[in-house]
Amino acid sequence: MSTDKKISTGIEGLDRILYGGFIPNRSYLLQGGPGTGKSTLGYHFLNQGIQNGEETLFITLGEPSESIKQNSTKVGFDLADVTFLDLTPSADLNKSSQSYSVFATSEIEQKPMIEAIVNAIETHNPKRVVFDSITMLRFLNQDPFHYRNLGLSFVKYIAQQDATLLMISESTEHISDRDSVFWVDGVINVQYAPEWRKINVSKYRGSDFMHGNHSFKITDNGAEVFPKLQPNKYERSFDNKVLSSGITEIDNLLHGGIEQGTTTLITGASGVGKTNLGIQLMKEAASRNERSAIYSFEESVELIRRRSESINIPIEEMIREGKLKIMPVEPLSYSPDEFAEIVRNDVEENDTRLVMIDTMGGYGLAVHDDDVLERLHALSVYLQNMGVTTLLINESKDVTGNFSTTEIHASYLADNIIFLRYLELNGEMKKAIGVLKKRLSDFEKTIREFAITSEGIKVGQPLTNLKGILTGLPELIK
Repeated sequence: MSTDKKISTGIEGLDRILYGGFIPNRSYLLQGGPGTGKSTLGYHFLNQGIQNGEETLFITLGEPSESIKQNSTKVGFDLADVTFLDLTPSADLNKSSQSYSVFATSEIEQKPMIEAIVNAIETHNPKRVVFDSITMLRFLNQDPFHYRNLGLSFVKYIAQQDATLLMISESTEHISDRDSVFWVDGVINVQYAPEWRKINVSKYRGSDFMHGNHSFKITDNGAEVFPKLQPNKYERSFDNKVLSSGITEIDNLLHGGIEQGTTTLITGASGVGKTNLGIQLMKEAASRNERSAIYSFEESVELIRRRSESINIPIEEMIREGKLKIMPVEPLSYSPDEFAEIVRNDVEENDTRLVMIDTMGGYGLAVHDDDVLERLHALSVYLQNMGVTTLLINESKDVTGNFSTTEIHASYLADNIIFLRYLELNGEMKKAIGVLKKRLSDFEKTIREFAITSEGIKVGQPLTNLKGILTGLPELIK
């Protein structure tokens, strides 16, 4: 059979990882520890078959069929149309033939079990089969040679019946079905972590797949899988135009503005005006009839609204007209993959042209991942490829004194770096703005006074009569 036609696993994200789904009439092993979501993935696989009008079969050696049906309803599945072959231990030998129960554990023999499976396959002619679990089969057959022959025979038999097999394995640090990974055409691994579940593919004969760990979660509607963002798979044509900030003095600093599709790092201490500057750029985007999105990891929507209205930015109007979206993000509420999926969907479905991540430190805390910089890099590259202008807000820990762009060494991500600084001048606290980097053009090397007023952001003339501004303690040039 041609391998270019695949069947859906029933989970859109997993289909993307497998570049379309499973190759039909082949066998796959789903392995992981307790509570990792293996059964739920099996429910999706069978439910997809039911939706396609296919016959489906669930062979269970561990959990009774009635228990499986009850548990499946808790994650949104009705398996009433699935045929069950219940080979779990039972002292009641008078069950109806529809349950296919055989014997108690101590009495189970290879022959009656095989006969029950063959009878169910020939009677129902299923196109999708879930076997739960191959680990139980190993426990019932301690001889490695016989276990291997039985497993291989089972896998080959299912394939010969034009059915696709998904076998579930209970794999832990101390127990694993190492032999079975050689029998099957594909191996999917799931694991439970304190932050979120992870899934990866370690084997797939006849097809390529997305490598690495991907995140997924179990909801009331089953499993959702979020493939790791591969930024170079996406691109969109766009004009390389220069975008005005709407403030003449800032545009002068930037020699016209920032280029579309670039990443701008706005860095400074707490309260210096970084978010306000980003929202000012979004106000100007709205005047061009472009949509923006703020992902706020530290401030509520209400706080952003109030501060924007207080500096004469019509944020309510921007939201009402669909030119601005504000999404608060709670710590550990999303994995990096899920968050990237949210951003990607918004960009592609709503044609969002300006995205602000506020702040980078908040992003790192929220996604709680060891590879925060790698994840942020992938997201920035994706947005750049899609022609989206990105604002990364970084909060520096020092109010004055030591000057640094970011604490996570992320300045290489930025095409432009704009810094805001507090100044102590004549016993009064003031603010300054300057440009540290601009990749696509030259920029003004001076530093200007920066103020946030009820009428909006005000930027003054270059502070040419001062030195030591970056230290926060400037001195007059005599």
